[in-house]
Formats: sequence, C-alpha cells, structure tokens
Amino acid sequence: MVLMTMIARVADGLPLAATLQEDEQSGKSILDYQNQAKLLFRKLGPQSPPRCTIETGPYLFHYLIEYDVCYLILCEKTYSKRLAYSYLEDIAQEFHTQYGKRVNTVTRPYTFIEFDTYIQKARKTFRTLDREEI
Repeated sequence: MVLMTMIARVADGLPLAATLQEDEQSGKSILDYQNQAKLLFRKLGPQSPPRCTIETGPYLFHYLIEYDVCYLILCEKTYSKRLAYSYLEDIAQEFHTQYGKRVNTVTRPYTFIEFDTYIQKARKTFRTLDREEI
C-alpha cells in the first residue's frame, strides 16, 4: 500500500504537491518519512538516476524523475515494485498534463495541493490492482 505521495521540483527541492495516508498508528512516523523525503528532494539533481528505490526502515521510497519533477512514494516493502512504478508513471503523466507549463514559475511550497484529488483517485485504483495481484 502507498502510504505517502510527494511531488517536488528537482532544481531546488520545492514541494509542489503531497498527500498522506490517514492512519493514526503511523501518523507520527509518517511525518519522519516526510522529512526524509524533503531531504532527499534537496539532494537530487540533474545527475540523479531517473528511477530509484531506497530502503528506509520497514518501508521503501520509490521515485521517478520526469521533466525536472520528482514523484516520490513511500510504501510497504511487500508492495509490488512494478505497481509502484506504474502508479508513479500515472501520477507523473497527469501532473505534467495539468501543471507542466507552470512548474518552473511557482515560488510557494505546495502550490498544486489540489492535485491531491487526483492522487487519492489513483491510490484507490492501484489499491484495487494490488489486491488483485495477491
């Protein structure tokens, strides 16, 4: 299951959109992972691999960089890597379609927070696909 989705500009690590799984048990720890993700965004650059998986405690970060934007998710280690990257590609394609021309002009964090609506829809779709794979 995808626990967190974050989108940031690669050039400066500016968070553009994000969503979290609502879960009281993991609430505080998810904030720790959100901070880790922000650190990762600041370290990324043009030389960074376009796709990467990073182990972090009991979870995995998967990220995809397209058009100078990083799409990152935090998910359980048991979540299918194939599904994780399919989800990232879906999010990236829709985000680029909606906001691609504006990404380099924004200056405030989370300018595209309304994209959360699409992320929630995609998460439901991919949660169903994950159940079908089991």
